[in-house]
Amino acid sequence: MAVLIETTVGDLVVDLFVKERPNCCLNFLKLCKTKYYNFCQFHSIEPNYIAQTGDPTGTGRGGESIFGRMYGEQARYFEQETVPKFRHVRKGLVSMVNNGNDQLGSQFFITLADENLDYLDDKHTIFGQVTEGVETIDALNAELCDDNNRPFKDVRISHTIVLDDPFDDPPRLEIPSRSPSPTLELITTDQIALDEKVDENEDKNEEEIRKEIEERDMRAQAQILEMVGDLHHADEKPPDNVLFVCKLNPVTADDDLMIIFSRFGAIEQCEIIRDKRTGASLQYAFVEFKKPEDCEAAYMKMDNVLIDDRRIHVDFSQSVAKNFQWKKQVYGGEKNSKEAKPKGGDKGRERSDRGDKSRDKDRRRRSPSPKRSSKRRSRSRSPKRHYRRERTPPRRRSRSRSPAAKHRRRNDRRSPSPRRHRR
Repeated sequence: MAVLIETTVGDLVVDLFVKERPNCCLNFLKLCKTKYYNFCQFHSIEPNYIAQTGDPTGTGRGGESIFGRMYGEQARYFEQETVPKFRHVRKGLVSMVNNGNDQLGSQFFITLADENLDYLDDKHTIFGQVTEGVETIDALNAELCDDNNRPFKDVRISHTIVLDDPFDDPPRLEIPSRSPSPTLELITTDQIALDEKVDENEDKNEEEIRKEIEERDMRAQAQILEMVGDLHHADEKPPDNVLFVCKLNPVTADDDLMIIFSRFGAIEQCEIIRDKRTGASLQYAFVEFKKPEDCEAAYMKMDNVLIDDRRIHVDFSQSVAKNFQWKKQVYGGEKNSKEAKPKGGDKGRERSDRGDKSRDKDRRRRSPSPKRSSKRRSRSRSPKRHYRRERTPPRRRSRSRSPAAKHRRRNDRRSPSPRRHRR
């Protein structure tokens, strides 16, 4: 008289007390035989106390006995068996849950500890014990639960097999020919699935954990840059055939750098970044190879190499803006009509550059200042003559004088000049 219970955390073999609890054992055996417990959750697990299951609804308020399935709602529960008395004194005891008024249905629980179980005595009916699968009991006891004692992980009874049944099957009992298939509503839950891990870092060393954290941070930063507008999309990556060279000497030319790096493979573009106004070197450059393998070889060999009395630093390009903004110079087979090489090779290029510079100097000397040109244009265009306006003398301000001063001024006007007086 035993039943094999297969759960998602392990198997349990339960021996039943058929002589002491015949009704409970009959109810449990026939429910297992009709596959009633298949896919039932362990909806309540209290550590070091009990693990409760047997409710198809997973709420702890459902379930019915085998008599209710055969005879209807009036026989949903049956009376509790209290004689002989058993006490909960050890781990692995299986008891039927009291639904109130000493009525039993389909729910049962398994004790998870050897102590502090006195509260269960005389309230719930013991009808069996676990004889095999102690490690499964320990696994149930180790499950993490929330404040309502509901496990975070979806722990279920997957299958039940009756090993020995001493009771005859009732005539109204319907036994399925195969185990029922789970429905989508039955297995849909917000708990952690069976194939998911509670601890993502389980079975991983420190190096793997560090790399995962770095990749997670990089994805988060890429999404932020995409929202800001610096990236076209978050999965955008820099080119793997472009090499970034810095700490260059200001006198190093593009052709010199191309010749130095061309020993590792064919180069498509090589450009030293310069200031737009002055044309002075900013002491860093980008070198694009045709093959990524050549770029890796140059990265391994050219770091900290002395070029023009400067120790350069080489790294892979991390800029994705170069894919859209970098107007690269073309060397070798590909030639553009605007950027075609002059005749005579490098010497011809140097001569053309010198000629362009001398022409610019001559133009600057010949070209008049913008002020003079504007005045000349205004004179030539205007048909009317420009006359100077006559300046009117400023008016004298009247000063307020006292009466004595006015009288003195009048006398001065009346007195004749000294020359007239002499005559």
